[in-house]
Amino acid sequence: MNNVLYYICVPLGVLMKWCWQLLGNYGLAVLLFTLATKLVLLPISIWIHKNSILMVKIQPEMNMLKVKYNGDSQTLATEQSKLFKRAKYRPMLTLVPLVLQIVLLLGVVYIINRPLTYLFGVGNSDIIAMAEAAQLNLESSSYELSLIEAIRAGSYTLPENFAWLGDKIAAFDSRFLGLELATIPTKVWGVYTLIPLLAAASSWVLCFAQNQANVLQHEQGNGNKYGTMIFSVCLSLYLGCFVPTGIALYWMAGNILSVVQLLILNVVINPKKHVDYEALEESRKALAELKLDENAEEKKKKEKENRRRENADYKRFFSIVNKHLVIYSEKSGFYKYFKGIIKELLARSDMVIHYVTNDPDDVIFEIAKKERRIKPYYIGLKKTISLMLKLECDICLMTTPDLDKYYLKKSKMKKDVEYIYAPHALMSMHMGMKEGSLDAFDTIFCAGEHIKREVQATVQVYGLPQKEYVEFGYPLVDDLIPLGEAERKTHKQGGRREILIAPTWNEDNILDSCIDEMLEKLLCDEYHITVRPHPEYVKRFGQKMNATVERWRDKIGDGLTFELDFSSNKSIYSSDLMITDWSGISFEFSFATKRPTLFVNTKMKVLNENWQKINCTPIEITLRDEIGMSIEKSDVKNIGEIVKDTFKRSTEYEKKIDAALHKAVYNVGHSDPVGAKYILKRIVEKQEARK
Repeated sequence: MNNVLYYICVPLGVLMKWCWQLLGNYGLAVLLFTLATKLVLLPISIWIHKNSILMVKIQPEMNMLKVKYNGDSQTLATEQSKLFKRAKYRPMLTLVPLVLQIVLLLGVVYIINRPLTYLFGVGNSDIIAMAEAAQLNLESSSYELSLIEAIRAGSYTLPENFAWLGDKIAAFDSRFLGLELATIPTKVWGVYTLIPLLAAASSWVLCFAQNQANVLQHEQGNGNKYGTMIFSVCLSLYLGCFVPTGIALYWMAGNILSVVQLLILNVVINPKKHVDYEALEESRKALAELKLDENAEEKKKKEKENRRRENADYKRFFSIVNKHLVIYSEKSGFYKYFKGIIKELLARSDMVIHYVTNDPDDVIFEIAKKERRIKPYYIGLKKTISLMLKLECDICLMTTPDLDKYYLKKSKMKKDVEYIYAPHALMSMHMGMKEGSLDAFDTIFCAGEHIKREVQATVQVYGLPQKEYVEFGYPLVDDLIPLGEAERKTHKQGGRREILIAPTWNEDNILDSCIDEMLEKLLCDEYHITVRPHPEYVKRFGQKMNATVERWRDKIGDGLTFELDFSSNKSIYSSDLMITDWSGISFEFSFATKRPTLFVNTKMKVLNENWQKINCTPIEITLRDEIGMSIEKSDVKNIGEIVKDTFKRSTEYEKKIDAALHKAVYNVGHSDPVGAKYILKRIVEKQEARK
């Protein structure tokens, strides 16, 4: 017997001996032993039950992720992992019952086959000596039972020093309901034929109960349900035929007790109180429709092609040495934050730019066809983790925060890579981003004075290594300003005013708290309203969004639009007024168009609960009344009058917003040359240092 099985059997053997001594009957002892193991493992069973409920609770989101990322298995796996982490669901926990069942079964089989060892305490060497003297087959797993039968039948006489064992064996009652528990049914048949049938029946009862009452099993497809049932019944039938009756008794008792336990747990922890079954049904319908999609096969084919392409790009990336600049982008939409710097670098130098993206359809691949010095690589997120660990270059430029905190780590191959953070929003660093999100970066391209001040304060408070601060600016605003100016010149007077409602996705946002009242007050012949939710809101709360659209379907087209396509930013610079809560898009809108934003004071968007340790007032708070005005949720009932008054003060706001722009943002209109000059300077310095 190996060490693992030994340590399993020691405590189980003690428990079995206690049950036998208490009841005096081996069959009753097996039943009590089964009950005792169920009670000992009850906390684990409760844990597994809660985990199963949690799995079904998040199933609607899981299904919608499958719909959203159909054909993109890498992104789907990443998003599912994020969902599991956020929901604190442990997928591997579902294997615990199976592992425990196997472990216990192995232990019980061993114990029931060895009553001399575990019930009577006879040493292993003595048992082997007696079995050899009785001419028994030591290769058989049940040679101890055979030795007991030989002693009872008188075909073997115990040595004098084990005379006491004869009395114990004579008193040992190994029968239950007239059946000998040491008997293997296929050796005698007769009434023992019922044993495998009863074992199979008990498994059928357990599977039936799980299919009906187990919250996780109930949601499985019929193939899974009945496949498991057939396997379990057949396994039980096999075990019942070829193992001692006592083991089959343990198996049957365990199955019945599992049914009782399941019913009790469903009463104590009722799944219906935790699972939104309506949402689950809706997500199933969406998934079913997806499976009927004629393009499903084409998507699978594309996914295979992308895997081959990713492997080739990964090898190509590492085949090139002496890389100076590597840009990392999560998806195509992030190119707009890099394009100006790339253009400046290409114009000012002969350097090659290596651009790594997680998006196989990134616009960079089309751009690289026209510019040979841009080398694009499609690398999925999983391989990006490996790529970053092995990265060798002078500078790595990225907009992704949280470097060295989660999956993206600094290079282990080259310790002097300079990691530069480029801004993709004007929000504060210490409240609008997670704690420590910029700690690992060497250089910060600061959008404005507020970022520089906040990062410096963070470095001081937490005793972090000093960083390089570049008074950079915000290229996206630089790009939007000409669009806003062009829109103002072509804006038609006398038509409907355009109002954009663009809330964030955090708790208590406009869509969840006051959108209906707001639309009731604003929908009229004077205005055209565009509701543009945050993409993350649609992703996480798609059903809520659909319900809102459905409530206002009769008004769509008659002065109301729901903008759910986020590929275009036209509504941002073509609107006369934005209404939001805490969305950073407000700054881009007002700075680009010189038009005001109306802020509703919902629950503040805070990504860092410890932001107040940094003694800096966030720009989200200070700018609210400089680029517009803020109101309470209770003021929404008067929003019609507030909007009219805001429009009357348009000229006043235009001057205030322009002043706020130049106060809050560095290098308005020419941030990209500043960033490019810094990168080139640092590359030259690194080259000189190597010489």
